Amino acid sequence: MSTLGLGSVEQIPVGEGRAFDVQGRQVAVFRLRDGRVRALSAVCPHRGGPIADGQIDGAVVLCPLHLNAFELDTGCSTTGQADLDSWAVTVDDGQLMIHPTPKERDR
Repeated sequence: MSTLGLGSVEQIPVGEGRAFDVQGRQVAVFRLRDGRVRALSAVCPHRGGPIADGQIDGAVVLCPLHLNAFELDTGCSTTGQADLDSWAVTVDDGQLMIHPTPKERDR
């Protein structure tokens, strides 16, 4: 499967997220303090909150509207909301690269 370039990883400050359009879907990409990057659906299923603006708290991101929490690795809700889709994202020579389709979740 091919990947899409989203630009330089430097456009995302460490410890924050940014929203990107990935083939018509809004995807929040997070640059974690340990250097890893993660990608989740950018829209909270509860009230449409902007997940990219959420606070990273350990292994989860908190929706800025109502503090619903989602695991950064999987998109799974830890607060009873619907889960978020997640994408495989990497950094290659300083460039963000994302697979255009969400990961399949084990059910």
